[in-house]
Amino acid sequence: MNTIYLYHDNFISLLCLIDYLLKNKIKPDNIKDTSYNATLLDEVIFLKIKEDSNIINKIKKNYSYRIFKIMYEVYLSNHDNKELIIYYFFLNTLKYHQDVIYHRNLRCVNLALKIAKQVGNEAHKLKGFLRFKELKNHILYAEIAPDNNVIYLLALHFKRRLPHEYFIIKDKKRNIYSLYDKKEVYLISEDNFNLNEVETSQEEKQIADLWKNFYQTIGIKERKNERCRMNFMPKKYWQYIIEMEDEL
Repeated sequence: MNTIYLYHDNFISLLCLIDYLLKNKIKPDNIKDTSYNATLLDEVIFLKIKEDSNIINKIKKNYSYRIFKIMYEVYLSNHDNKELIIYYFFLNTLKYHQDVIYHRNLRCVNLALKIAKQVGNEAHKLKGFLRFKELKNHILYAEIAPDNNVIYLLALHFKRRLPHEYFIIKDKKRNIYSLYDKKEVYLISEDNFNLNEVETSQEEKQIADLWKNFYQTIGIKERKNERCRMNFMPKKYWQYIIEMEDEL
């Protein structure tokens, strides 16, 4: 029988649950969010633990921002056992504090660092590959379908880059939107947000055509290297890049 502890599908709820388990020396077989479909071999436990956002500041203060960042990036990953990895990473953090990142001989530490790096790399790539289009109502709109749930990281990046613009980023894989209203960033599920047909402005279409012509003009056919280009611009991102639309 596997003991599965459940948490509400958010990072603070997960941290509060892990903190409770560690304080009470409880070792779970796994940790899942409330959407988990239990099997006959699972003993599912849902504890009513108060969600306290101060736990984030405690982690940053008692350990370091880097420790918090690693755990958060692992949480954003698509790894099946990410919650259990965070649990054991946090467990070893209590012992080694911020030096835990140097104990790569520990499987949970090595795995957490590897996953966090993958998430960070994908977010970094999408900062360059994401393309906004201006809609008729002058709102900037972009679509992505990343492997990991990095939409909030991207929204924070573009909040700093475009502080005076309204923008919407849609994660088509998870059906969630990130909205920015020139003040704050909000994450909203598709069920709670009704976006009418996405239609770009006439000026935006002209700019897109000019950009495509520019991209094709500066290219040197004799020096074209498909393998090199795909290393720097993975093909899975092409469908959301304006200059690659014709090649698709």
